[in-house]
Amino acid sequence: MPPAIGPPLSVEGRLNHDCFCIDVEPAQVWSALARSDASLVQGGSIASERSGLFSSTPVFLARSDLDAMSAVARTIDAISRLPAWAAAALAWAPPVALTDPGPRGVFMGYDFHLTPQGPRLIEVNTNAGGAFLNALLGQAQAACCPEVAAISRPPPLARFEEAVWAMFLAEWRLQGREGAPAVIAIVDETPEGQYLYPEFLQTRAVLERRGARVVIADPSALSYSGGRLRLGELPIDLVYNRWVDFAFATPAAAAIRQAWLQDAAVVTPNPHNHALLADKRNLTLLSDPARLEALGVDPSLRAALAGLPRTRLVTAEASEELWASRKGLFFKPAGGHAGKAVYRGDKLTHRVWAEILRGDYVAQDFAAPSQRRVKVDGDPQDRKLDVRLYAYAGEPLLVAARLYQGQTTNFRTPGGGFAPVVVLDGP
Repeated sequence: MPPAIGPPLSVEGRLNHDCFCIDVEPAQVWSALARSDASLVQGGSIASERSGLFSSTPVFLARSDLDAMSAVARTIDAISRLPAWAAAALAWAPPVALTDPGPRGVFMGYDFHLTPQGPRLIEVNTNAGGAFLNALLGQAQAACCPEVAAISRPPPLARFEEAVWAMFLAEWRLQGREGAPAVIAIVDETPEGQYLYPEFLQTRAVLERRGARVVIADPSALSYSGGRLRLGELPIDLVYNRWVDFAFATPAAAAIRQAWLQDAAVVTPNPHNHALLADKRNLTLLSDPARLEALGVDPSLRAALAGLPRTRLVTAEASEELWASRKGLFFKPAGGHAGKAVYRGDKLTHRVWAEILRGDYVAQDFAAPSQRRVKVDGDPQDRKLDVRLYAYAGEPLLVAARLYQGQTTNFRTPGGGFAPVVVLDGP
């Protein structure tokens, strides 16, 4: 079926619609993961239960779009360091987020939709998942000919792993530590049950190759005693935080919260990082040029954010206007994650609208995602796509895509999942 009539497709748009010259082989990723951790081999259940994790189709991206995304990430990071920004963002943050021991937050994720007017930032995430898996996935491409292979060649995996270790060392030292962390804990709620648990195993393997001892733990298994965060009797030096209790507010967070507040462990990302960068209410400031000007943001930085979809707080005072314009809006909880409890305005019922008004939501101008055509059992089908830029301190680490059907990414769509990105240089 030909694409719908509209503006002419860009080169990358035509390739995303028509090109099947590069296959991605998820089996190679599972093999690499199994070499890192033998537990992945046992029964093969981890892979079979996650059949939607990886797509077999890459996504094409213009270098100019990647450059624009990188500029947005650098700009937001630069703005986050301004005292006036901190005062504004922390005004709606929980008290625990006021503590700033120094770390910047590993694996920030900047999520974009691709539009004819350029990439549009949809949201910013702390502890963005998938980077290690996507680094492996990028290596699992098979091109139909040498010419295609030349443009799809990914950077060496070793370069990514070196950058990751340098990032963790930087966090360690930003909190005043010397040397390197001896024991690192990857922390998430019931980690073995997480859909991205295979990534935890790969992360452990990568960090252990750098000499650290790495454990994977539920936060409730941690304790605080003798001035140290512990797993059993094992002292923990650094926590790689994958948990979505962003404010350490639940009872299970008691030990990690105390250790963090007492400077007994380096925790990254932490509540301060989330408050400065990833609270969705911050998008109401970033997408408002007048507010940015009032905060003293340099005109060159404001210009880099000119394409952000306008985002507004959902309040009782604004409810009539927002309801009237709901068909062009997307509603998101301020502290949400993984596309949970988000709603397209044109699908809203009065019951859901009442729930939104009782909650803590933002309304964002809808920026439609672009599409990638994939083959499912030989049948060409269209999938929506978004692009995630993984970054540290504003500097890009890796770019990847997610293919899906429905309202948000879900890793349940045939032909969908994480997809490697082929960056196209050219005019």
